[in-house]
Amino acid sequence: MTPSIADMRNIGISAHIDSGKTTLTERILFYTDRIHTIGEVRGKDGRGATMDSMELERERGITIQSAATYIEWDGIHINIIDTPGHVDFTVEVERALRVLDGAIMVLCAVSGVQSQSITVDRQMRRYNVPRIAFVNKCDRTGADPFRVCDKLREKLRLNAVMFQIPIGLEKNHQGVIDLVTMEAIYFDGDNGEIVRREEIPENLMEVAEERREMLLDAVSHYCDELLEAMLEDRVTEELIHEATRKGVTTLELCPVYCGSAFKNKGVQPLMDSVNRYLPSPVDVENFAFNPDNEEEQFLVTNDPDDPLLSYAFKLEDGPYGQLTYVRIYQGKLVRGEFVYNARTGMKVKISRIVRMHADNMDEINSAQAGDIVALFGIDCASGDTFRCKNTNLILASMHVPEPVIHLAVKPIDRKSSDNMAKALQRFTKEDPTFRVAFDPASHETVISGMGELHLEVYIERMKREFRAEVMTGPPQVAFHERISHPIEFDFTHKKQTGGSGQYARIIGTMGPHPEGIFHFENRIRGGNVPREYVSSVKKGFKQCMEKGLLIGAPVDGLEVVLLDGGHHAVDSSDMAFQTAARNCFREYYNNGKPEVLEPLMMVSLEGPSEFQGNMVGTLLKRRGILKGTLDEEGYVRIDAEVPLAEMFGYATTLRSATQGKAEFTMEFNRYAPAPRGVQEDLIASYRNELELKS
Repeated sequence: MTPSIADMRNIGISAHIDSGKTTLTERILFYTDRIHTIGEVRGKDGRGATMDSMELERERGITIQSAATYIEWDGIHINIIDTPGHVDFTVEVERALRVLDGAIMVLCAVSGVQSQSITVDRQMRRYNVPRIAFVNKCDRTGADPFRVCDKLREKLRLNAVMFQIPIGLEKNHQGVIDLVTMEAIYFDGDNGEIVRREEIPENLMEVAEERREMLLDAVSHYCDELLEAMLEDRVTEELIHEATRKGVTTLELCPVYCGSAFKNKGVQPLMDSVNRYLPSPVDVENFAFNPDNEEEQFLVTNDPDDPLLSYAFKLEDGPYGQLTYVRIYQGKLVRGEFVYNARTGMKVKISRIVRMHADNMDEINSAQAGDIVALFGIDCASGDTFRCKNTNLILASMHVPEPVIHLAVKPIDRKSSDNMAKALQRFTKEDPTFRVAFDPASHETVISGMGELHLEVYIERMKREFRAEVMTGPPQVAFHERISHPIEFDFTHKKQTGGSGQYARIIGTMGPHPEGIFHFENRIRGGNVPREYVSSVKKGFKQCMEKGLLIGAPVDGLEVVLLDGGHHAVDSSDMAFQTAARNCFREYYNNGKPEVLEPLMMVSLEGPSEFQGNMVGTLLKRRGILKGTLDEEGYVRIDAEVPLAEMFGYATTLRSATQGKAEFTMEFNRYAPAPRGVQEDLIASYRNELELKS
């Protein structure tokens, strides 16, 4: 039976690595009878967690690919996507949040708000995703959910309000106190499946009443009726739920729950809050737009009877061919019917529709607006819109970060070469942050990604899934370059070869763009350069951004203003003006004092306070700039900005300096000018390469 759209929830579970996302999902599946035994992320049974279906995930104990499942909780149909925590796989979080209506943000009760928590928060804000916070691992030494709630307010600027407080912490963690019902909740049975509600212990009553007052004060801002009820001392649970739901769906409130997924505590009340507070698809505004006029937006209706609009957000190579995950925003998908790919215009038949449960699937005949399902046998790319014939609307694509690291790969024999080609074709289709290019100079295939682990996983998948044995070269950093000063140009392109020749003259300015993008402006008054050739000039300059003249890297940020020029009635052409722009760029580029830009990473170290000096030392030796330190109860967290070029092999250095007791995470932050010595070395190396080729 198809659930009504108001009885649906599409949620993601997102957090920093090792916060317990997959463990929490495993408990949710167990309590909803989707699985009958609990698997552990690093289980000794060799089975691992249900949502970590890839062999590599079970071996490493991390989530690499987002996995989808669905459950029923108190009559509500919930689609869940478990996402990776490691920053190298951030596109998996990005694509999940693009199609979800709400999220559970998991935080460690000891570590609190970590680097990837900040990234996830930024992604949630990008797609306006309401969230509930779950402070996990309250059974661990040093756990303090109150401090974590405060950090959510300080670091993420969230209106975080505790809806529960723990009954005991660390080894004494027994359950939670519900501040809405003012009851103590305990979790009995072998796996915490029996929920027992009792009176609040006397020693916690004062704290509970104080926190309840804080809760009521926060949520009363979203409901005038609740505010009146507080003044008249007639507050009801229903009024609190109504006010909270309004605050959450408008992204102004973040309820905070606590517990320990590993110890089976706090999961069921969390799911109750998902039903009560997170929005259904009808509560969320989504927009489609006209591809011919992107400023013309249309509100998606969420009506199953309206023309189809669905979004392909993830591709997987399954045993039966390509599996395409889609979110339906409007209309219906029906098996046997035809739909149209908005990007290609191709008509495709829906042969199979399935609901996913990790790597298992259940066949269904149709799905309607609000649902997340998967399709078989559809040739498409990640981010494509599927629609019916009588509409021309498309859905906005997701944000895809640029790769920051390159690696040369080479097959060891002909068979591996064929298999590697198949693997690379598949991976680029699945993952928008994984890029492949052929370097004609070195005759090498170069793969690009978000980090060392990202590329390491794909190399391992090539060997295991495609039997492609490959050799890899040293990792290379994705340097950029840019003009640092504005310059004026006046360039004439003339070529006479008999018959009609080529003539184009362009006058203007060229300089850096502060936002790192290509911007072209036409300020010509009169017809010295005919309108049809202005776009040719723009095209010529834009082509030059692919490869700068300093070290052959992409040009980052260029602003060109065309002020004047000249043309010839016979010899001017599209090609002549494109060539003029390219040659002008080459001639004037060095006048703009170009500089090399290197990617800077935000690095977060966490470890015992006794090793703080050693940890800081490892960063300073790698040109790191300290951004902040936080010392709490024997543990220190250090945030620093470090060039990616200096971070290769850092894991081994950090282990040696801290006796293996510290760990680090790293994510791309920004591009910045490299030091003069580094620039000179890169320029010299590039010139040597050019000399060898000539």
